[in-house]
Amino acid sequence: MRLRAPTRAEWTAAVLADFNAFLLDHAANERKASASALALVAHYPDRRELVERCIALAIEELEHFQQVHARIAERGLVATPDTRNEYLRRLTAAFRPGTDAYFLDRLVTASIVEARGCERFGLVAAALPAGELKEFYRELSRSEVRHQGLFLELARTYFEEAEVAPRLEAMLDEEARVVAALPIRASLY
Repeated sequence: MRLRAPTRAEWTAAVLADFNAFLLDHAANERKASASALALVAHYPDRRELVERCIALAIEELEHFQQVHARIAERGLVATPDTRNEYLRRLTAAFRPGTDAYFLDRLVTASIVEARGCERFGLVAAALPAGELKEFYRELSRSEVRHQGLFLELARTYFEEAEVAPRLEAMLDEEARVVAALPIRASLY
């Protein structure tokens, strides 16, 4: 998937300038990603493939949270309470009403969010000096590619491509508008 608006270089500079803030935000996002996968399971328990794949995803995201949390602890930091994510709030505001439309929008948007995470983890990995942290972010970028594909596969499992493709295009356009409007800060989104 090609995102419509690449992350600006200023974002990477902001992350490197306040990597502790980025780590704290990253941890919160991994925790939320695990909870979101479980929310899909809770909302769509009759969708067997979704349930099985989202359970596995929730576990993987929780493992990522654990790994980021360990790096936070190594730095003497303390995880922060969840805050509202403006990026996700603006994206979900574009969801259409109706059971099927809303479900498709959730899956397509989850794929786009994972694509943005992939891009940004890759930027962080490229900017970090050689070492364990660089490799950690490189591996996270790879996992986001898998997650992005998982949500698109689920969308195509439950909907015809004729429904998925135009909605993906529309949400990619919306995501580009959202990213362009957000301030640059040391956060994942």
